[in-house]
Amino acid sequence: MDNTFLHEVAITAIIIKDGKYLITRRSPNKKRFPGMWTVPGGRLEAKDYLALPKDTEFYWYNVLERVLEREVKEEVGLTIKNVQYLTSLATVHKDGSPSIVISCVADYDSGEVTLQKEETDDFAWVTTEESKQYQLLDGIFEEFVQIDKLKKTGIKPLWERAK
Repeated sequence: MDNTFLHEVAITAIIIKDGKYLITRRSPNKKRFPGMWTVPGGRLEAKDYLALPKDTEFYWYNVLERVLEREVKEEVGLTIKNVQYLTSLATVHKDGSPSIVISCVADYDSGEVTLQKEETDDFAWVTTEESKQYQLLDGIFEEFVQIDKLKKTGIKPLWERAK
């Protein structure tokens, strides 16, 4: 079987509350990136839409938005609003699995942070500058910089490595 077109699809949310971003520390028992700081999110699974009625004759809409809302609620106990696309990235993990990650930015809506212990073991609300004190997954700091530029100018820049 040719798996050229098969990718794991994940979606993440940089949640903004009072001008700060929510970061979480991955559980030390996680297979990928244990103990590293990241933002909430998770993988898309076919069951996320197959059990739902289609929105048109052929398609389900708002699939990623629903997955992201569910993952954020499960992982950190929050509800979010105003989900907006930020950037995307691709990788091939050490086990050979190709992944596409869709990174979004969202506003905090309600709830108190309640961690899903098998996923994460700590959290912090940080500014971009404060985030430098944490061992973030590669690229997330630059996503914070990207959001800061967007807030300042109203124009969404492309992701680029911080200088």
